[in-house]
Amino acid sequence: MIALHHVQLAAPSGSEHAARAFWIDGLGLTEVAKPAALQAKGGCWFRAHDGERVTAEIHVGVEDPFAPARKAHPALVVDDGGVLDTLAARLRSAGFEVDERERHSFDGYLRFHTADPFGNRVEVLAPLA
Repeated sequence: MIALHHVQLAAPSGSEHAARAFWIDGLGLTEVAKPAALQAKGGCWFRAHDGERVTAEIHVGVEDPFAPARKAHPALVVDDGGVLDTLAARLRSAGFEVDERERHSFDGYLRFHTADPFGNRVEVLAPLA
């Protein structure tokens, strides 16, 4: 069996507050403490849960010099189109752009793309009913 544990995205030094605004306020993930041995490196970690089960984990790490991932990206799956639309509205109200031009371009799913505050691409999908 192979399972994905986490995806790491890069961010500039001192950008943890902006990362929290996107991952917590925008997408509803929960921040988790980094292990003590890694805290001095900066950055922050986030998780999504289904009850007690961790369903996604994103690590935002500091990179210097920083360059955003504009093509490579994590793709997060939500339950349905209603949740997808709610997240899109939540991101927009928090000041993040949501691109729905490819909403119907992935068989079996609805989707949108957005970017974190640093320009890293993020995709959010919902299975079609």
